[in-house]
Amino acid sequence: MKKFQYMLVSLCLVVSFVVNAAQSSDPLEGMNRKVHSFNNMVDSVAFKPLAKGYKAVTPDIIEVGVKNFFANIGDVGTLINNVLQFKIRDAAVDLARIGFNSTVGLAGILDVASGMGLEKHSEDFGQTLGVWGVPSGPYLVLPFLGPGSLRDSPASLVPLDGWRYIEHIPTRNVGYATRLMQNRAEFFSYEEIVTGDNYLFIRDAYLGIRQHAVNDGIVDEIFNEDDF
Repeated sequence: MKKFQYMLVSLCLVVSFVVNAAQSSDPLEGMNRKVHSFNNMVDSVAFKPLAKGYKAVTPDIIEVGVKNFFANIGDVGTLINNVLQFKIRDAAVDLARIGFNSTVGLAGILDVASGMGLEKHSEDFGQTLGVWGVPSGPYLVLPFLGPGSLRDSPASLVPLDGWRYIEHIPTRNVGYATRLMQNRAEFFSYEEIVTGDNYLFIRDAYLGIRQHAVNDGIVDEIFNEDDF
């Protein structure tokens, strides 16, 4: 526990030290575009074909079960982050969701909690740092991790996901691969709405979504009139 607390404090100090208020939302655009192109190449030759195969052989009902299973595991991280953000009511709802879905919902395969009116939340450590006042910093694209920021990218590596603590390595790796395929398959329906410069579209969408998430739905204007 002390090791985990030390890691959280160290991360906060490092991020607070290196993050500054950038005048541009993307001062690293040159580097980011190169990494973005690399990620697209890897996706086109590896992840996308695998996800298509996964979707082709997996019945819809199984896909929903897999999605619910990993969403239930993800609720553990959401619970921890809501506690860190002092959102006690939301944390209590998260705990109830985990309890019902893990038992009545057969280890989360069935999302019975939503049917009971228990709202699903989505909180990560990057959002927690934002609530604590750590600025986002410049937009940052990392190999394989994809879009992020100087705050959110390292924060995504903080092990709040319970799946990371499974000691049986083959089981853990199969779970990661299945989760990756499921998450990638869900993006197929969104690819049709991407227009214009792929890099700019994803960047602006990411920045808007993250601001919405950190501010709990209160979004400042991030576009100017020239964008329309």
